[in-house]
Amino acid sequence: MRKATQRGFTLIELVVVIVILGILAAFAVPRFMGLETEARVAAIKSMGGTLRSAASMGHGLCMSRGCSDVATNILVNGQNVTFTFQYPTNATVRTALDNVEGFATGGVLNRFTKSGARTPANCWVEYQAPTVTNTRPVIAYPAGVIGVAGVTELAVDTALRAAC
Repeated sequence: MRKATQRGFTLIELVVVIVILGILAAFAVPRFMGLETEARVAAIKSMGGTLRSAASMGHGLCMSRGCSDVATNILVNGQNVTFTFQYPTNATVRTALDNVEGFATGGVLNRFTKSGARTPANCWVEYQAPTVTNTRPVIAYPAGVIGVAGVTELAVDTALRAAC
């Protein structure tokens, strides 16, 4: 007579595994639920930094070419970018950027909205070219412009979390 060998798992082993998975899910799922919004906020803030950097680099290029406050066209990345007051204009700032993947304009050339099926329309960053001599472009968010009228970085982050 041969002795039968046990195959598979016992009921207690299965219950223990299910309980462990339930505990992990109770702690892990809530932590990962808010990451989609945080990713959108980070993307918008990153695009704001990209716009600021592109404007500064364009300003340096414009100054090295001796352009003035009047409209001047300069070839950037193989395309003409128009500069006024030594910074890219609202209409051509998108051309000055190397990559705007993941962002849509929605008809406003200087407003960058995070694209995606579940992204609200009020999740954006906007480039505002200077309109007078010796001023810099403004990078605006739904909460306003950082450093203007008491708008802080924290206020922009909070507004973007609510908007995105």
